[in-house]
Amino acid sequence: MWQPTPDVVAHRGASAHRAEHTRGAYELALEQGADALECDIRVSRDGHLVCVHDRRIDRTSSGRGVVSELTLAGMSGVDFGSWHRELPGTADELVDWARPDPERGVLTLDELLGLVRDHPQPVRLFVETKHPVRYGGLVEHKLVALLARHGLAAPADPEQSPVLMMSFSQAAVRRFRAAAPRVPTVLLFDRFRSAWRNGVLPPWADIAGPGIRLLREDPGFVARAAALGRDTYCWTVDDQADIDLCQRAGVRYLATNSPASTRSHLDDSDSSRFGSVTAT
Repeated sequence: MWQPTPDVVAHRGASAHRAEHTRGAYELALEQGADALECDIRVSRDGHLVCVHDRRIDRTSSGRGVVSELTLAGMSGVDFGSWHRELPGTADELVDWARPDPERGVLTLDELLGLVRDHPQPVRLFVETKHPVRYGGLVEHKLVALLARHGLAAPADPEQSPVLMMSFSQAAVRRFRAAAPRVPTVLLFDRFRSAWRNGVLPPWADIAGPGIRLLREDPGFVARAAALGRDTYCWTVDDQADIDLCQRAGVRYLATNSPASTRSHLDDSDSSRFGSVTAT
C-alpha cells in the first residue's frame, strides 16, 4: 500500500553537521530542505526560554552549570558551537572554529521563532518542554506567553499551526493543552503504556510520539493510531532501514539529525516507487 512521504523534521537542527540547537544548525537544516525544525527548551534563572537539551550546559558548550541556575547573559557569553568539529553540510565548506562567532552563544526560543517566521517557505517548529525541572510548569506557562507575543498561541486552523508542543511529561502536555487548546500537541514516549499500544491516546494529545525502537518492535502501531485519527511523530531516525520502515508504516513526521541525507533517501525511494508504477 502506498504511503505519503513523511515530513522531515530537523532534530535540534541539522545536528549531524552543526552543533545542536545553534542558529547555524537550524539555518543549515532549512537549506537542506527540512519541512520542520525541532528544539528542546528550558527556563534560565532569569526567566528566558533557551534551546538546550541537557539539564547542564557542560556537554554542549565551553561552559559549565545547570541551565536553571544560569542567566541568559551568562549563557550568551559561552561558546555552544565549537565542540562539534564535523564538517558542515557541504564538502567544500570549512568552518574556522577559532574565529569568534556571536551566533555560537545560547539560542533563545524567541530567536528561533523569528528564524521560522522570516523563512520564505512555510516551516513548522516542534517545541519540546523538558521535565522534570525545578520550575515545574513555568516552562509551559512561558511558552504559551511567548507564542502569544508572536501571534501563534491561537491558530485559526490547528492543522496549519506553525508550532506544535511536545513532551515526555503527560502533565506538561495536559497543562499546555489547557492553556493553548488550539496548538497541536505531541505525547512523546519510549515505551507503551496501557492502551497506547492500541493507538489510544489521552484526549489532550493530538499526535503519538514513539521512539524508533518501538516502531521496529511494532510497526503496526502507526496504522492503529491512524485508525483513531492520530498521526505519528517518530524520533530519532537516521539509518536508511529505519527511514524505510517509517515510510512503509505511514509515519507523518520523521525526526532526524541529518535532514539532507534523509530527504535524499526519501526522494530516491519515491522515484523508485513511481518509476516502478510507470514501468508497469
